[in-house]
Amino acid sequence: MELAYPACFTKDPDSDAYSVVVPDLPGCISWADSLADTILMGTEAAAGWMITNLEKGRPIPPPSQLDTIKPSDDKGSFVSLLAIDLDTYTAKYGKKSVKKSLDVEIPIWLDTFANSEHISLPHLMIEALTEKHRQRFIQ
Repeated sequence: MELAYPACFTKDPDSDAYSVVVPDLPGCISWADSLADTILMGTEAAAGWMITNLEKGRPIPPPSQLDTIKPSDDKGSFVSLLAIDLDTYTAKYGKKSVKKSLDVEIPIWLDTFANSEHISLPHLMIEALTEKHRQRFIQ
């Protein structure tokens, strides 16, 4: 799942460092010694914020329109988008899982179909739950 959130970047007047704030994700702030590193750190911070909230059952707020976010009055401040690939981030860092054993009966014709199509029922369940979760929690 790929998301784009507006972020406010501010240059430190005394160095090449920047800070970044993601207004739609309360408390999501980061900084680094260069603009490129700040973009990377801001993306990591936003993805971490989202995963933490999803794990706690909290929805992710929808991103604001870019033109509704204004930079601070500081010279060297600007607004841009952070591209967040939530699937890649969770594959890398979202190692928490819960083992579920399902004792479910399905019609034999459906089992035959699943086997002939090489459909993994546990994988299908994960895909279906992920989509249902996305519809409910990612506004």
